[in-house]
Amino acid sequence: MDSTRIYNQVREHYSAASRGSPPQYSEAIAKSFGYSDQELANIPEGANLGLSCGNPLAIASIREGETVIDLGSGAGFDVFLASPKVGPNGRAIGVDMNDDMLNRANSIKASKGTAADNVTFVKGNITNMPLDSNTADCIISNCVINLVPAQEKPLVFKETHRLLKSGGRVAVSDILAKKELPEKMKNDLALYVGCIAGTSQLAEYEQWLKEAGFTEIVITDTKADLNAYLDIAEDGTKKSDCCIPAAEPVAKGSLSAGCSLKAASPCCSPEDKKTCCSAEDKANCCTTENEAEASCCSTVSSLRDALGKIDLNEWVGSYKIYAVKN
Repeated sequence: MDSTRIYNQVREHYSAASRGSPPQYSEAIAKSFGYSDQELANIPEGANLGLSCGNPLAIASIREGETVIDLGSGAGFDVFLASPKVGPNGRAIGVDMNDDMLNRANSIKASKGTAADNVTFVKGNITNMPLDSNTADCIISNCVINLVPAQEKPLVFKETHRLLKSGGRVAVSDILAKKELPEKMKNDLALYVGCIAGTSQLAEYEQWLKEAGFTEIVITDTKADLNAYLDIAEDGTKKSDCCIPAAEPVAKGSLSAGCSLKAASPCCSPEDKKTCCSAEDKANCCTTENEAEASCCSTVSSLRDALGKIDLNEWVGSYKIYAVKN
């Protein structure tokens, strides 16, 4: 896909995401990918948008006085968690290209007063960041690098290497492909902004890190369930499997024969009486008499609409990536 088109779609999607998601949903997603109750209790309201695919801080080993840079910082979730770890003598810097996300992050920072004096948000593309070389002790990122067009991904790792001090480390959570994605999936913009279509494979990640000059590279599948994006309802509870009459089984991930369990509508809940989608209603999958209660028009639902086409765990996984600049 054309890089300009990708960036425009990513900006549009994450501008919508910057308006927020139900806090119960965001908290449940964060817990699914490794954040503790204590961490979630210490973040400012509105910083967690439910967009994580891991917890990079769990492998970053951040110390007081360090400078940490978060690539694609969004509303500042990981930046605000890093802030007390680096302390008043350290710096927590978020880099993002999206004005709406930066506005939300800076608004949250302002609400924290002097407690966020060590926090800075900078506008920039993570392939070319407006920061000095040898600035950071640690660079983190959470489910963002997969959104960079394939031909530009090596630039992210070269920029990361440039910004790190000697001995500095990379601690990234990202979604990687377990196998080659079919062209139909790669060219699906909805799957792209949903962090699936733009995923790279482990060997590619390792190659780019080595070419940039990193050593001590460790890339590990966390085995986290990526279908959490589909299975967790907006109130933070796990959805029940619905919409599939027992007498009408369909192949997993198939939309042509009806709705599979993973392709069920985000509106499904135990109390709703649903009907399986017809061939003419594949986009929504299920119908309900009470559309207001269904809450089908949120950003969360839009994300599920994009991802509900496939069983995510079959194609991609949540990985933690660690490397060192010598």
